Amino acid sequence: MPRPPENAIHSPMSEPPPHRPPRRKLSERLRSFTRRNGVETEGFRVGLKPEKGWAKRNYEFFSRSLIPTMLRKRQAAHFEDAPEFGDVHFNEFEIVWIGHASFLVRSPGHNILIDPNWALWMGPVKRMREPGLKVEQLPEIDLILISHAHFDHLHRPSLKRVARGQTVLVPKGVSGVLKGLDFGEVHELDVWDHHRHGDIEVVFTPSYHWGARFIADTHRGFGGFILRNDHTSLYHCGDSAYFEGFTDIGQRYRIDTAILPIGAYDCPSGREVHMNPEEALRAFEDLGAARMIPMHHETFPLGIGKPCEPLRRLTAAAESKNLAERVLSPREGEKVTLRKP
Repeated sequence: MPRPPENAIHSPMSEPPPHRPPRRKLSERLRSFTRRNGVETEGFRVGLKPEKGWAKRNYEFFSRSLIPTMLRKRQAAHFEDAPEFGDVHFNEFEIVWIGHASFLVRSPGHNILIDPNWALWMGPVKRMREPGLKVEQLPEIDLILISHAHFDHLHRPSLKRVARGQTVLVPKGVSGVLKGLDFGEVHELDVWDHHRHGDIEVVFTPSYHWGARFIADTHRGFGGFILRNDHTSLYHCGDSAYFEGFTDIGQRYRIDTAILPIGAYDCPSGREVHMNPEEALRAFEDLGAARMIPMHHETFPLGIGKPCEPLRRLTAAAESKNLAERVLSPREGEKVTLRKP
């Protein structure tokens, strides 16, 4: 059920975005080229130490985000009817946003899941909106991509529900987290590694984040994925703060559609671990992509602030740069057909 074009992005908010101190130049940060247990990370690894004022920020997170979400009724899915999946043309990708960073991607020959997560609760964190697709509504899946080992991206209960002998691609150091699940081949990828799956080529790209599932396993890799065939390409960023690597990715590969995170930027720890909406739009420009689709917002309360704020800020920034027509914001469960512009 397509949305009218004028609803591709929502109206900008009237108030200006909250002040955020300017980011340090990347040259002033600790550039981390880590090799441990065979894992090499080209890119930037965010430190685990909280910033000053973390106690106050955690109080704000619990009082303004986490607890109100627990008490609020979860929003229903936008589309009550199960989607109908027909043929995908040779020059197309079809995507469906499930919620958070989870997507179904369909090509002419394959059905792919990226970071699948159907959790209604992750510990005390309540899902704010129902998933856009139920597991029972999925077409047959033959490839699964996991960007890193964080619980909201590698959610074992969700993976157990879809595991049917498929091929899985993960960063270096992450395959062990999948032990005991009914998957077929599990391939670990280093940054810039390529993997061919039928007519689809998958490229594992760097990001500015970290991959530890627990405190002590900081050796695990992290990154994003480019999916491409002879006709079009799609980039899923995974989790990332803004960094200069987006320019490098765009120079190496043509990207038609970039899926970029816009939420959870006001982290309770104060660390720079996710992009804010304006930074995501800057990353979109750095990549040289033709269109952008936002993700990682309005699903789980992982940052301080109102759930609707990220999309409103993105809308305002896109309109100020005359990029509004190139930013699509589908609802959960909505099919979007992507072709090379």
